[in-house]
Amino acid sequence: MYTLGFIGCGNMARAIIKGALASGFAAPEQIIASSRSQETLDRAMETFGIHTNLDNCHIAQESQILVLAVKPQVLPEVLDCIKDYMNPDALVVSLAAGKSLDFVMEGLGTSRVVRFMPNVAAEVSASMTSVCFGPGCLGQDFETALALANSFGLSEVISERHMDAATAVAGCSPAYVAMLVEAMADAGVLDGMPRSQALRMAAQAVMGTAKVILETGDHPGAVKDRVCSPGGTTIAGLQVLEDRSFRGAVIDALHATVDKARSL
Repeated sequence: MYTLGFIGCGNMARAIIKGALASGFAAPEQIIASSRSQETLDRAMETFGIHTNLDNCHIAQESQILVLAVKPQVLPEVLDCIKDYMNPDALVVSLAAGKSLDFVMEGLGTSRVVRFMPNVAAEVSASMTSVCFGPGCLGQDFETALALANSFGLSEVISERHMDAATAVAGCSPAYVAMLVEAMADAGVLDGMPRSQALRMAAQAVMGTAKVILETGDHPGAVKDRVCSPGGTTIAGLQVLEDRSFRGAVIDALHATVDKARSL
């Protein structure tokens, strides 16, 4: 029996495996993963020293914690395949956006199900992962699931009715932040800076600002006000962003991701 099993071994699964190993949540010999591609499994085995198997049913049968790391459109097929092979004592963790706890519970016939919505920063153990629990989760399941989520970043327990909004705010938003960083670097290049320097400075500025907000607890508006001197350069730039509905565009973009998540 393996402590941690993964059906699907793509980027997110590998990021979670990396965090689980680094934190001591599990040892390599306690982890097993499946994939449609033997090449993908060979790479995971070489990188992490974990066990692998092409058979999803074997993973379901032999895992104490079963992570469903497949895309939403593939999840129904996977649930139908493994439902008769599940370890009855397994805690199931689903990463599929837009697929509810009820969907997974009905598909597998178990209510010991947790939903995770991590983000791309899991790659560097800095994910913001939203977590919600099914009604069949036991006392130890809460501690176990959060220990796993925190092994590759931070976690926040939320109501499932907020999961689509959390998908937008924490799951999808790194793409928008990356676009902002790229645009900031482009502005530096436009004014003569080498791209590598401009990119590093923009990324560090965004990371540092986020750290200030998280560690001080200050409202983002208060942080903004500290940077804006009367008649200064920052407030001149802010006026341009306000004129072009920067905040409204961000809100509309995240709202669009919520609508899409609800349609999956």
